[in-house]
Amino acid sequence: MPTALLLRHAVLHTGEPSDPRANALVIVGSRLAFVGDDDRATAYARAQGPHRTLDLAGACVLPGLTDAHAHLAWYALGLTRVQAHTATLATCLERVAEQAARKPASGWITGQGWDHNLWGGSFPTRQELDRVAPAHPVALTAKSGHATWVNSLALQRAGIGAETPDPPGGQIVRDAEGTPTGILLETASRLVGQAIPEPTIDEVVAALRHALPEAHRLGLTGVHDMGDPATFRALQRLDGEGALTLRVLKSIPLQGLDAAIRLGLESGCGGDRLRLGHVKLFADGALGPRTAWMLEAYDDAPEDTGIATLSADELHDAVTRAANHGLACAIHAIGDAAVRAALDAIAALPPEQRRLRLPHRIEHAQLVHPDDLDRFAQLGVVASMQPLHATADIDIAERHWGERCQGAYAWQTLLRAGARLALGSDAPVESLSPLAGIHAAVTRRRADGYPGPEGWQPQERISVAEAIAGYTRGAAHAAGLGDQLGTLAPGKLADLTILDRDPTTVPPDELLQIRVLATYVGGEMVWGNG
Repeated sequence: MPTALLLRHAVLHTGEPSDPRANALVIVGSRLAFVGDDDRATAYARAQGPHRTLDLAGACVLPGLTDAHAHLAWYALGLTRVQAHTATLATCLERVAEQAARKPASGWITGQGWDHNLWGGSFPTRQELDRVAPAHPVALTAKSGHATWVNSLALQRAGIGAETPDPPGGQIVRDAEGTPTGILLETASRLVGQAIPEPTIDEVVAALRHALPEAHRLGLTGVHDMGDPATFRALQRLDGEGALTLRVLKSIPLQGLDAAIRLGLESGCGGDRLRLGHVKLFADGALGPRTAWMLEAYDDAPEDTGIATLSADELHDAVTRAANHGLACAIHAIGDAAVRAALDAIAALPPEQRRLRLPHRIEHAQLVHPDDLDRFAQLGVVASMQPLHATADIDIAERHWGERCQGAYAWQTLLRAGARLALGSDAPVESLSPLAGIHAAVTRRRADGYPGPEGWQPQERISVAEAIAGYTRGAAHAAGLGDQLGTLAPGKLADLTILDRDPTTVPPDELLQIRVLATYVGGEMVWGNG
């Protein structure tokens, strides 16, 4: 019989509405065996025979925090690439030049994170990259993930010229003479992506080994991975070795739907560390490059309503085909037109297919039309949202959406309407830290206090408890694991995040100062001391 572990003298937020607070718990094997007060927990542990005791001395214990939307391989590999999220264009170009000085000529230079809105609002050009890396093809992904900035050699390697047509759902940005400027939007990024050698599985596995401890250091016990299919193979290798210390719900792209159907796969299949999640669909682009699909034009571009990367009919057909075979969908939808089209596609399903082993979900939902707010709860659709997007996007949202921002990133309104929120980061687009996400959800302010004490659109702030629920109960529900994870209750898996102070009692500004003391997955400490 496994040796019991008693954790006592703690502040436990169980997440269970009927019994939300406790002081101690007992773990037997991979599961919680007892949750309650110190005396009864101690008696329970003693009854198990020899056991270990850990005195937490007033530390705070939460159900394990799960990031409900991240890109693990992109995040992990990005730790070795050009970090292009810089305050100035010049700094970004300096970093590219440093890589060019180290790499053999003609080798690809890749990176991620640039945000032209920080550089004055205009897109950068291929000529700027040509000056610092004339002998290397360069491809840098935007912070949003919905645009790629390349140099002339990269365009040449990809066979992109003035005569190259825009692909469906994408755009090759061109100058007045029709020559590509070096900016590729949405599916046009794939044209150059096909020319870049894919990282090997060994490289992805190595990067993930390095990234998993970082996730645990931040307090994460699970991630819903929205990345490419190659990540699935790397995760399977780690899982087979017993080295996958993070619980991962892995989505698959629309391009993999036919294969999944042929193999008879359904959402939710797998083990307790790696399971098949949703079919990831894209209804539109992103806010920054104005490719989010809007019902009405952007305030600063009266003729522009963004890009529908899938038409309403295509979206309906894909959702229907997936649901017919037991596969739930996670639909990327940022603009209000995209959100409506996603909800319409799910609403058209028979009732029994609207809730499979996993619920359908909409990713981001950054602007929801008032007429659609109640539909999330009515249809059982999870609102998978990323609080740090709101604080990062304040200025561009105001510029592009104007008065519509009163309903942007509407966490509080969606909760009041009965929707289930699952919160995440979209890392590496934003920080992987769940505490940073909780701070953003509660304050609607950046780490430096911008835009002021009340935050941006303060009517949409949520409480610390509601934010924690988004990373615990909400994430577990979205993964179809509400009976196994998300709260601290006997019989559930012993996933814990232990903090040095109680986030529900500190001033909101101190949320970012909270330290993670330890992280447990399945009763085993994967980060910390004890």
